[in-house]
Amino acid sequence: MGIPSMIGFAALNIYDIVDMFWVAKLGAEPVAAITIFSAFYWVISAANQIAGTGSLAVISRRYGEKDFPETERAIKDTIILKWVLAIFFGCIGFFLIDKILALLGAKGEVLSMGIRYGRVQFLGLGFAFSTFTIYTALRGIGNPNMAMAIMLGSTALNLILDPFLIFGWWFFPELGVVGAAVASVTSFTTAFLAGLLVFYAGRCNVVLHFKSQVRLKVSSMLKIMRIGLPTGLNDISFSFARLVVMPLVAVFGTEVVAIYGVGMRISSLGIMVIVGLGLGLSALIGQNLGAKKPDRAQKTADQASLLAIGIMAFFGLVNFVFAPLIVRIFFQSADLVSLGTALLRIQAIGFPLLGLYITLEMIFAGAGDNVPPMIIGMIYAWVLEIPLILLFTRVFGFDQNGVWWAIVLSIFVGASIFYYWYRKGKWLQRKV
Repeated sequence: MGIPSMIGFAALNIYDIVDMFWVAKLGAEPVAAITIFSAFYWVISAANQIAGTGSLAVISRRYGEKDFPETERAIKDTIILKWVLAIFFGCIGFFLIDKILALLGAKGEVLSMGIRYGRVQFLGLGFAFSTFTIYTALRGIGNPNMAMAIMLGSTALNLILDPFLIFGWWFFPELGVVGAAVASVTSFTTAFLAGLLVFYAGRCNVVLHFKSQVRLKVSSMLKIMRIGLPTGLNDISFSFARLVVMPLVAVFGTEVVAIYGVGMRISSLGIMVIVGLGLGLSALIGQNLGAKKPDRAQKTADQASLLAIGIMAFFGLVNFVFAPLIVRIFFQSADLVSLGTALLRIQAIGFPLLGLYITLEMIFAGAGDNVPPMIIGMIYAWVLEIPLILLFTRVFGFDQNGVWWAIVLSIFVGASIFYYWYRKGKWLQRKV
């Protein structure tokens, strides 16, 4: 269950890295523009997480109970819900992006690029949101390989389109940073349509019909939202924390922002492997609890936690040893290589416990017990990370490395608190 999701999400983040590679050819400003926009996009994406996390628990539980009509309804409910949320929040993002990016520290050409890039992304937000429902539903009904195939196909299309649209290769227009956004929207749209074809053509374990056996209900959608709301609030909290962190990074200059963006893309490669593992894990947790097998759910969770720590420890070691070579893929300037090497090596130290933290979040999501992760996430962001960044940079006077060390220390404390709560085992009794 986990390996196909790991491969699929690793592919998505390989795309993110390659995308940043091509954009970096345009200079540090476009990289900074995408980095600042991404902090805003995280906030908007919290709506996607609310519906997505709730749907994961409901779809996998109903499938584990072998109630296929209700499983079908849960999938359709989620797709409709995602489109409603995307239209609403996409409009907010589209019309307020200039003010938000300026508030986050974007200026001049960085601001202009961020606005153009972001508005294209918001126009395709419905396809982006609902595509992840396709992936979640396929994993929830025991078809992770199909989800992986669609993810790989979508990523391949994105990788191909990127340089053609950014630089105007062949007969394509030269769109610059906007080309990266157009490529992303095109790939999401293709993946969503391919996923619908798979479901309605009966190529997976649950078939969608144009006329369902069980009527769709607003109350069912609200239940999905209620289950996922704590996760959404956690994501909103985390996203706003990223918004607060961004100006704290931006005070050190555009080059540091660009390095921060590259560093986040590199770390996301390992993170998304763990998220992929966790999404397969979440489906298994939900299916086992739905089948009244809590002992198997506990064993699965323990094994996945150890696996995540091992994977991220290896990933951290690679980042630590090869940090200068990795940074040179994006930038050749000696100053940028030095800044990037320090960032990659510091953040690598926290990777093992970051892997544990993410896996615990996915375990609780599969069980539908999303309040504890929300509380711990808020403690991590607002009691630990941001105060430590301010302490290290404003009180002690450290440079940008103080930001990176504050983030690592927060991960260690946050993961330790989370693991203590996990061992109490209350998530095994959660009803959905």
